Amino acid sequence: MVIPVYNEGENVVPTLRGVVAKTQTRPLEVLIVHDFDEDTTVPVVKQLQAELPEVRLHKNTLGRGALNAMKSGLRAARAPYVLITMGDGSDDAADIDPMYRLARAGADVVAGSRYMRGGRQVGGPLLKRTMSRTAGLSLHWLGGLPIHDATSNFRLYSKRLLNQVTIESQGGFELGLELTVKAYRLGLRVAEVPTTWSDRTAGESRFRLWQWLPRYLHWYWRGMGARLPRGR
Repeated sequence: MVIPVYNEGENVVPTLRGVVAKTQTRPLEVLIVHDFDEDTTVPVVKQLQAELPEVRLHKNTLGRGALNAMKSGLRAARAPYVLITMGDGSDDAADIDPMYRLARAGADVVAGSRYMRGGRQVGGPLLKRTMSRTAGLSLHWLGGLPIHDATSNFRLYSKRLLNQVTIESQGGFELGLELTVKAYRLGLRVAEVPTTWSDRTAGESRFRLWQWLPRYLHWYWRGMGARLPRGR
């Protein structure tokens, strides 16, 4: 499990306790990926490690930012399946085991989906919610992507997929969309489970919609072409 963080000292304790308690799969490795030693998350995690031996700090050396933290964590993870979740507690850890079961059954990408039956989103800016839902449902119904939620990064990936593709994302959370589109175009299995996403209650979001929108649109249009002949 890879959890990118940026000054999540206020959120990380309940997040980590929830992740470890609600995930029955073992062995379990939880990588807390931080950019710099002064991050408020680091001392809190160090205090928790005696209680939660599954948790390990991992310093991102690829360059600051959420994308590089996720890439660094994906590289460092040693398990055959790697899940990304956020350190702010917005993702529902109770859905991790169902995602893992689908991966063990053959899925190379498993998405936590807010927009399929049984999923929902609680809070968050209206414009961001509307754009995310529109992108996910249009990619599903028009582009043929076999999931309803394309923009979430609550995703589980197989190492088989990660070893086949080169990550091209350049700066934001479009990584989940990129890897899902690439997996589908390669003919790999993509699956989803319903999940509830809840907006953070403490700390500051690092999501930058207008800065990252062009990259989302790039992968959105690649996804729209998913019904075309597939390739890398």
